[in-house]
Amino acid sequence: MIDGDSCLDDEEAGAVVRAVTRQLKLWREAAGLTQTEFGRAIGYGEELVSSVERGRRIPRPEYLDAADEALGAGGKVAAMKEELAEVRYPKKVRDVKRLEAEAVEICSYNNSVIDGLLQTEEYARAVFASRRPPFTEEELTQQVAARTARQQIVTSAAASPVLSFVQCESTLRRPYGGTMAMRRQLEHLLQMGELRSVDIQIMPLAREGNAGVDGPFRVLRLKDGTTMGYNEVQLTSRAIVEPKLVQVLEIRYGIIRAQALTPEESLAFIEKMLGEP
Repeated sequence: MIDGDSCLDDEEAGAVVRAVTRQLKLWREAAGLTQTEFGRAIGYGEELVSSVERGRRIPRPEYLDAADEALGAGGKVAAMKEELAEVRYPKKVRDVKRLEAEAVEICSYNNSVIDGLLQTEEYARAVFASRRPPFTEEELTQQVAARTARQQIVTSAAASPVLSFVQCESTLRRPYGGTMAMRRQLEHLLQMGELRSVDIQIMPLAREGNAGVDGPFRVLRLKDGTTMGYNEVQLTSRAIVEPKLVQVLEIRYGIIRAQALTPEESLAFIEKMLGEP
């Protein structure tokens, strides 16, 4: 199987892919194999081998493993999986993942969907599948894999950032993927809420005041001491670094947390929802 070329439209990804596929071609030629012979040896057609070597397709890990064995590369070809691991995902996802990796604290408010760092794979797939125009099946798989990869920051054994999530009750009521998928998502929220580095708060629909009326946003405090905002809206996403605007988001998030249920009350709220018919 080969990844599509949907993430080759940015310069960074393209440069990495070209370097890797050039090496694949050099290894094949050094072994004295034609593309047809090489494809037969690793279980792929000549057309796909050609597309990979021209940098038009991104080879999946199993392709590199098969190539390593067929070429007798002793792990040198398979090692290129690490170089491709990040660029396999869309640039926006890579940028967000880098920001999250530099954060000592991530604060997120969402009144649209469950925050991506807290989504089950099943829920994430249902959310992406609801987008219009729709993703292709290949794009859908790529988006879900990218989101899942980002979630390592929550459960990593290494020091993870302090994570604060405020979810509007409406995000717990919309059953993306169906009733059982949503039930599993709520159960997952309970598990995440038990982690020492994670606080999950619910903003009840019955609250008259909600400082998050303008929509989802994030506040990230980075290792270098700076604070920035992040806003993802229709068709675009934006890092917010202007001090005055960041200050507004910090103030707004503080008020939202005060208006929401406490973490303990929020977990009890989710448990009560799970008991509803």
